[in-house]
Amino acid sequence: MKIPFAKLHGAKNDFLITRAEVAPVADFEKIAVAICDRHTGVGADGWMLLDATPGDGFDAAIRLFNSDGSEPEISGNGTRCAAALLAMAQPERNDFNIWTGAGIKHLRLIERDTARNAPAFQFEMNMGNIRIVELAAKVHEFDAVVVDAGNPQCVFPVNDFDFDWRSIGAAVEKDARFPKRTNVSFVRKVDRHTIEVRFWERGAGETNSSGTGSTGAAAAAIARGFAESPVTVLTPAGPLILRFNPQALLTGPAEYIADGYFYFTTGHHVKMVGNDSR
Repeated sequence: MKIPFAKLHGAKNDFLITRAEVAPVADFEKIAVAICDRHTGVGADGWMLLDATPGDGFDAAIRLFNSDGSEPEISGNGTRCAAALLAMAQPERNDFNIWTGAGIKHLRLIERDTARNAPAFQFEMNMGNIRIVELAAKVHEFDAVVVDAGNPQCVFPVNDFDFDWRSIGAAVEKDARFPKRTNVSFVRKVDRHTIEVRFWERGAGETNSSGTGSTGAAAAAIARGFAESPVTVLTPAGPLILRFNPQALLTGPAEYIADGYFYFTTGHHVKMVGNDSR
């Protein structure tokens, strides 16, 4: 089975995107695991199907599968990557409405750099109303904030990252109090408008950044009183900017990396060939 893809990243959170009209009609979970494998596949945090057919209130729709085959409600970084493909196909447009599993999201194109080999974009994305589910939770005996950012988030305020936060993230992801599992973030205050965060994402593990994770971490920091809007979120991949007005507005990059074809067989003997970045 020959599957075309484009590879993009949003702050080093990388995604493989296939147009829905040329995608297979089955085996989505198995394909996601195979294509996202960083040794025998193309390698990515997730695989996305993009349907550019307009609908009621939206210009395109996406379905996202994590690298473990699970299907989350939304990815902030991934949705920006989908918007980048739409912006490349429609250079006259600056506003896009994309249907996601967490509702329709509006993205505004702030900057377009197509002079480089790999086109790059900056978008402001309306993440919607972020809900604090539990302000002072105890999770695995640690102080936490439970947040609904369109997907489940468990945020741990910390003083530093000099501990095994990855193991804690992996354990908390599958904690029984989160029936659909949860994303996990660890947030450190830098100043009133800056936080630093590390991410353990549901279905993908450690990631360099997370759009929804950054949104949840910033919302938790504001709710706990150690940050105020606007908030710069320092991730291992660079800064993301959050404004709350009162809905959360996330500003971050999306960059085209490469395109090519992935060859999938049900026996999982897979290979990949790629084209030059453009």
